[in-house]
Amino acid sequence: MKNNILKLIFFFMIANSITANVTLPNIFGDNMVLQRNSEVKIWGWANPKEEIKLVSSWNNQEYKVVTNNQAKWEIIIKTPEAGGPYTISIKGYNEIVLKNILIGEVWICSGQSNMEMSASWGIDNGDEEVKNATNPNIRFFTVSKSTAITPQNNVLGNWVESTPETMKYFSAVGYFFAKRLREDLKNVPIGLISSNWGGTPAEIWMPEEVIQNDPVLLENAKKLYEQEYGPHQPGRAYNAMIAPIVGFKIAGTIWYQGESNVGSLVYDKTLSALITSWRKNWNDEFPFYFVQIAPYKTGTNNFSNVTVRNSQRKILKEVPKTGMVLTSDISDTIDIHPKNKKSVGIRLANLALAEVYKTNSNLVNGPLFKEIKIDKNKVTVSFDYADGLYFKNKISNQFEIAGADGNFVSAEASIKNNQVILTSKKVTNPAKVRFAWGNTTQSDLFNKANLPASCFTTEL
Repeated sequence: MKNNILKLIFFFMIANSITANVTLPNIFGDNMVLQRNSEVKIWGWANPKEEIKLVSSWNNQEYKVVTNNQAKWEIIIKTPEAGGPYTISIKGYNEIVLKNILIGEVWICSGQSNMEMSASWGIDNGDEEVKNATNPNIRFFTVSKSTAITPQNNVLGNWVESTPETMKYFSAVGYFFAKRLREDLKNVPIGLISSNWGGTPAEIWMPEEVIQNDPVLLENAKKLYEQEYGPHQPGRAYNAMIAPIVGFKIAGTIWYQGESNVGSLVYDKTLSALITSWRKNWNDEFPFYFVQIAPYKTGTNNFSNVTVRNSQRKILKEVPKTGMVLTSDISDTIDIHPKNKKSVGIRLANLALAEVYKTNSNLVNGPLFKEIKIDKNKVTVSFDYADGLYFKNKISNQFEIAGADGNFVSAEASIKNNQVILTSKKVTNPAKVRFAWGNTTQSDLFNKANLPASCFTTEL
């Protein structure tokens, strides 16, 4: 009798595993945000040849698809203007109903510890911000740290509404980014996918083959060394923490990383390759906005940090639909984790509001080096975003010029017609210019939006 009961239980277990088999990756779940006014891909798994029916509650439209021989299915659905909450029903032999779905703007927040840093780490005014974090129209999905040697098809995580409890442990930069977006976009919900890992180099965040197929990137990656708090091998975080969500429709990406690549002379090529690979795999040239790392004393090399910051500046001209916010004026040169994350999030959001959503006509970029013109012993330096150019202390000692020999000396600097004029009695035939060129040098040149200029050198 006992054996018959066990056989019956076993039979029902097998039968249940055969029929109740429609499953979804965790990125699709209750409380999620889907990109508005888009064609959004939803995918999952079921028995081969099983018919899947999906119904979205905003229009009660039914979509059908048959699972392929790899046990995978995908459906493209159309999303409306911002709104919700809605439900989505997905039915095969079993039925899954996703509830409390919002339609809005979805952004990925990725990078290393300065993106990962939450209010719980001790940000400026953190306790007050946490108290006021209840906002059901801001949703978070945190991807758990994981590695893999091959691309995976799922991540650990779930969507939650913004509350004091959830916001406290979510990316502070991401939260302030979303909060600022909502100020201008009014009733549009914001969904944030946070996938980051402190202390990691950019190489682990892109497909391994991108590194392997580029001799320059491969040679540079070989210089990375093992860390006790995170991986350094190319592709490991991408495989486990990005690949499973590739295809989830997003508005764009915000990125804060670079400290773990300090010392690299090719960071512009590295991050450019990452951006290109993500866009290729998503099949979408979405905007990619990043944070220039803060001035910080790094090791014994006086120029290792500033070299990466200059590389970040160069990406803006190398890769379309990118933007950079600066932090030199809100950073602490003795703390690699500046606590003013609110200003960083707001500056990233202002970029998006100006360039993606077209709701912000204010100046949102700090001055960026454009060109130099040399007339005898005088150098005229031009900048983009230079309206209202001024020196913070009325004079500047952060500009240097050099002749063909490359020996830089301090230059006298003045501002005329939103350009900087440089001279030095020590250099009669100037050929090169650099500005704020030091690991801990905080820019003293600003525009009318009170945004600092980026460091630069004309010789790299």
